[in-house]
Amino acid sequence: MPVIAKLSRQFYERFGHELTNELVEWFNLVDATYRGDLRELNELNFARFDAKLEQRAAQLDAKIEQRTAELDAKIVLCFGELDAKIELRFGELDAKIEQRTAELRAEMQVGFAKSDTKMERGLAALETHLTRRLFGFWIAQAATTVGLVFGLVKLLQP
Repeated sequence: MPVIAKLSRQFYERFGHELTNELVEWFNLVDATYRGDLRELNELNFARFDAKLEQRAAQLDAKIEQRTAELDAKIVLCFGELDAKIELRFGELDAKIEQRTAELRAEMQVGFAKSDTKMERGLAALETHLTRRLFGFWIAQAATTVGLVFGLVKLLQP
């Protein structure tokens, strides 16, 4: 908002209207010039400030990108190490499971062989026992039959 210079009435009376108006116009012109120069200077300073701000924002973005990339690399490295540890542990666990499975199979084969042997012995003993009883039964049956036949023959003889 321009400031319009006005001078006192005494100034007008002493120097005249024409000279005083010219002096007021010159003051207003100088004021407008200084205002324009000040505006240009402010715009230049703002442009420099804006450029510096943009530069610093770009630097900050670059730093953030760099740190993000470093963090991503660390995360990838940590996950790689973790995967390696997990694979190692699972490998060890698989080996232990395989070993224990083989041991259990061997123990089961030994146990089954022992039980098969015991069962075969028991079945053989049972078979022998049953065969003896069978022969005993046959002998008793044959003796009874022979006795009955002799008894009938004696009864039927006159």
